[in-house]
Amino acid sequence: MTIKHTLLLGLAALTTACTSDFLNLPPQGSVTASTFYQSGADFDQALTGAYQVTRPALTGISSWLMGEMRSDNTHYEYNGALRGTPELKEQLADFTDNDQNQHTNDKYYADYLGIARANIVLNRLPGAGLKADVTGPITGEARFLRALFYFDLVQYYGSVPLYLSEISAPGESYLGKSSVEDIYKIIIADAQDAVSKLPVPKFPQTGRATKGSAAMLLAHVYMVRKDYAGAETLLRTVAQMGYTLLPDYASVFSPANKNSTESIFEVQFQQGNQGQGSDFTYWFIPASTTTKPITGVDGNVSEAGWNVPTAEMIAAYEKGDKRLDASIGLVEGTGVIGNFTPTGVVSIVGYTPKTGIVAKPFVKKYLHAHSQIRNTDDNWPIYRYADALLLLAESLNEQSKTGEAVTLLNQVRTRAGLAPTTQTSQVQLRDAIARDRRLELAFENKRYLDLVRTGKAVEVLTAHGATLKGLYSNIQARAYTDIGTKLLAPIPYREKQINSLLN
Repeated sequence: MTIKHTLLLGLAALTTACTSDFLNLPPQGSVTASTFYQSGADFDQALTGAYQVTRPALTGISSWLMGEMRSDNTHYEYNGALRGTPELKEQLADFTDNDQNQHTNDKYYADYLGIARANIVLNRLPGAGLKADVTGPITGEARFLRALFYFDLVQYYGSVPLYLSEISAPGESYLGKSSVEDIYKIIIADAQDAVSKLPVPKFPQTGRATKGSAAMLLAHVYMVRKDYAGAETLLRTVAQMGYTLLPDYASVFSPANKNSTESIFEVQFQQGNQGQGSDFTYWFIPASTTTKPITGVDGNVSEAGWNVPTAEMIAAYEKGDKRLDASIGLVEGTGVIGNFTPTGVVSIVGYTPKTGIVAKPFVKKYLHAHSQIRNTDDNWPIYRYADALLLLAESLNEQSKTGEAVTLLNQVRTRAGLAPTTQTSQVQLRDAIARDRRLELAFENKRYLDLVRTGKAVEVLTAHGATLKGLYSNIQARAYTDIGTKLLAPIPYREKQINSLLN
């Protein structure tokens, strides 16, 4: 798929009637583009199509490959007998990928599909003759989503084409790359407008963007741009919108607590026969001859064992940190990779190895009861209140307001069952906040971008690569080399072949 196809697909997809509830049934019928965009309900349905793209763009395989496995948080279970598509995932984790990698290409095109759908809403809304109280929130949601997709693109790819209008003809899709500065100007303008137009959150939430979602996004943008004062101002407003930390860390990720008071924005899924279920946990568990001892649902997963917590990641948790047991589990079983038979899931806390039993660590955070294989009820968190507290602590510390930053960090640590931090200097507290961000937001696709944002990526990931090469003989010599030149993913090769302006 190319940008031309992606952008035109955005138009085609929105000529199909969607449901107004993101979690309800898929499209049931079709109408023409010329008659569809007339009522507030029509635009609400079109927005649903844009929200749907948050799934492949922000939670799909490419997202956890690029956000977690490319970091020091996780690695993969190497199965020498299973080659082909698994190699593309391994290349991305090992920094040996190129511009023909399916997964970096998938994220690129998914983000642009979301942008195309948001642009259609924004372009057609002014001519619909609707009242301001109807168009305001719709505009806010569309601009929030466009900002979110462009923010994803600019962080992972750098300079990319900037599409701000609906594409109505193939030739309009051939744009050159815009500068990072210009892209951020649009992201900031979109997010600011979304903050002004979206309503404050009401609990229980629906899963749609709110003023809190837009303010959090904009604050995150400011943190990347090192505008700490601007981020502080926004994050203080977020803290006054009714969000709270749930008392129990593990419960934050329970499907029973979707869109809770800790949720600022999360991608929505629903198990069942509507095609709306999630499947993250089936990629993260070990490749097994049967899944029932792990998930409670019978099946077979030959290509799994991805996003496996590294030994260094596991060791990073302090003694007594409740987040360890909530985030990482062990699957006990027998056999070798490719022929592993699990017997059950056990706690990693205080685990003692057993003779004749293999214990494999896996991301447990998204493992909850469900009834069909690869059809789970788990949402994926994009922004949580804990994230807001930690970003606010960081913004304050960078402005030498260390005392207040400590208080915010300790709110997160207290919930985790840990003693308050004893760090008092700006440098020490900077490291302490980074450590708690890593553990608090583990396996939520935050780590890699945090390392890049804070300038630690080359140092940390070079050392991480050296450690992995000492552990695993399958990792190539060229892996984890020249990381500084590989922090950004390449624009897809096929896109550059079709559009010479991208070369």
